[in-house]
Amino acid sequence: MVERWLRREDERLLTGAGRYVADIRVPGCLEAAFVRSPVAHGVVREVDCSAAREVPGVAGAWAAADLPDLPSVPVSAMMAAADDAGREWPALARDRVRYPGEALAVVLGDDRYRAEDGAAQVVTWIDELPPEEVVAFHGEAGEPIGDDVWERAAVVVEGHYRQQLLMPSPMECRTFLCEPTGDGLVVWSGHQAPHRLRMELAGLLGWPVERIRVTVPDTGGAFGSKSALFPEYIAVVHLALRLGRPVRWVEDRRESMLVATRGRGQDQRVRLAADDAGKLLAYELSIDADVGAYPHLGAGLPMQTAWMATGPYLTPQVHATVRSVLTHAMVTYPYRGAGRPEAASALERTMDTLARRLGMDPVELRRRNFIPPERFPYLTPTGRDYDSGNHAAALDLALTTFGYDAWRAEQARRRADPDARPIGIGLCCYVERSGGEAGGLHEYVGVEAGDDGTFTARCGAAPSGQSHETVFPALVAETLGVDAVRVHLLEGDTTATPDGVGSFASRSAQIDGAGLQHAATLLMDRARERAATLWEVPVEETSWAEGVVHGPSSIDVAELVKLTGPLRADERYEAGMAFPFGAHVAVVEVDPDLGTVEVLRLVAVDDCGHPIDPGVVRGQAFGSAVQGLGQALYEGIPFDEHLVPQVPGGLLDYLLPTYAEIPPIDLRETSTPSPRTPLGAKGAGESGCIGTPPAIVNAVADALELTDPDVLQMPLTPDVVWRAAR
Repeated sequence: MVERWLRREDERLLTGAGRYVADIRVPGCLEAAFVRSPVAHGVVREVDCSAAREVPGVAGAWAAADLPDLPSVPVSAMMAAADDAGREWPALARDRVRYPGEALAVVLGDDRYRAEDGAAQVVTWIDELPPEEVVAFHGEAGEPIGDDVWERAAVVVEGHYRQQLLMPSPMECRTFLCEPTGDGLVVWSGHQAPHRLRMELAGLLGWPVERIRVTVPDTGGAFGSKSALFPEYIAVVHLALRLGRPVRWVEDRRESMLVATRGRGQDQRVRLAADDAGKLLAYELSIDADVGAYPHLGAGLPMQTAWMATGPYLTPQVHATVRSVLTHAMVTYPYRGAGRPEAASALERTMDTLARRLGMDPVELRRRNFIPPERFPYLTPTGRDYDSGNHAAALDLALTTFGYDAWRAEQARRRADPDARPIGIGLCCYVERSGGEAGGLHEYVGVEAGDDGTFTARCGAAPSGQSHETVFPALVAETLGVDAVRVHLLEGDTTATPDGVGSFASRSAQIDGAGLQHAATLLMDRARERAATLWEVPVEETSWAEGVVHGPSSIDVAELVKLTGPLRADERYEAGMAFPFGAHVAVVEVDPDLGTVEVLRLVAVDDCGHPIDPGVVRGQAFGSAVQGLGQALYEGIPFDEHLVPQVPGGLLDYLLPTYAEIPPIDLRETSTPSPRTPLGAKGAGESGCIGTPPAIVNAVADALELTDPDVLQMPLTPDVVWRAAR
């Protein structure tokens, strides 16, 4: 599959010409380094910055006691609905530290080296405390299931699964640069929601939002980890205003591994009931979620898992409960998939357990329970309103591409050979939600015609690797019928649109793309209205083609602007929630003596409705599949007995899949357009994190012929697999 449009950003980014926050040169800028807690939980007795202030090149060093007016993270940026939302998250720890790496002091230097030298001279005294856990949030989806349902079922299977805490690990860590201006601030940050950041900063300072400009330059990935207001940002803003100088903080990799947001982090218990023919009767999911030290947005995040518990199946009764627990980890936050991978993993692993109990092929079990295409739109027992779907078609394409029967025959051959290494085949059929939740299913977009023949497209999104620079101008150009080089995109800047939502939840094509198409259509209509007025004819007697309005005569849009003034169409565009879906199949070879797992082949069939640019969708699907591979086999944060992450070797201790570990991945797609947007597009880009992990875990369980699924918990390290094989 080839790209639909020639990519604009690649040459700049691949040749080192990108402009990231670390590249921005602001005269007089100070660099920040933070002094961090070495313990997970303790009482802060003293933080002495006096020696740091004497280090050459250090402009200042401050603990919380030195900044009595330093604000905390506002509740609006946290989880106001949480039961324990009153727990304050200070920008610098005052009386107590609650997670390892929590900031105790900040040092500003003429450059980062001097700031780090100063930070090394700060002396801290902390009395360590034992760990504590506090429930921050309770929630549920669906209705409780009566005992009679479980009693009359022909078979009931149970499982206990752990979704380990993950590090999002973007190429570029968090960044924040703040420059005071005459009456306000200019902020540069690799942030996913610049208008939200502006609003939160304005609320923190008690300013009107117009006094703050937030700009997102080139950003090296995010995966959900860059859409919050963090304590470090608040400290940087406070000191920039206090000193009247620009201040920048660029998180390094070791710092990021200690204190960047976490993903996943769920303990799940499930029950699944079926009749003797394999028809599902009821599904129960109980979630205990580790949401970190403070009740941030992540406290309510497990509800995404609860709402998506149904998956692609016609299960009459589904009930999911959530308990979010405050611990001594950095806060859990949306990470690529954000609740949907957890839902798919719990359900799909249990489906394979049920198939083994029934003596049924796992493919046949799924086929018997799919929601049929004629039932869409379909309201699930947990309240999700699925827009469209054809799950059987996705599974059929996956199995055909994979060569399912041939691999089953090879598996049987190996099982008959005592010297052959076993292979296993695993499936995952999933549904995800894209676009965001109600209240956020909109975006501010605009298209403007210039008097030089160019067009400017604007939207409230902020790119971090989604290829907006290529896709959005090309989509506008295609709608207008002009060459894509005539369209320029403005995004990631709070001056571009009056408001904005941002880039997350796989919403770019579904909402921003559809909105820009709509704005371009409005622009053409307004151009025709102006030309009709100019020519004194009904608008019905005009038409638009390739940037020219035709009627009694013809006028290029550039000339129309020169004659009649600025021509612009702005819109607060709203769209509906969409539900992409797909089927992933994996085959693995396991060495029971060493515990090693080799993925021989992975087939991923994803359906994101109508793909606007198939090449971009393919790239997103491939990248997310690799991240899914990481969760299944490699990634996991090691903690010591004091709950401190043990990653002294950086990425040598926290393993990410490299090129050497990537198996053959065959990407295919079906297309079931969403009826809720004119483009028919659904979200793409998170599918691999959802479908790949359970497919691989199911394949390992199949290879080892396990009857107890609980013995396999991700990541499937050699130790885990070796023990499971015994």
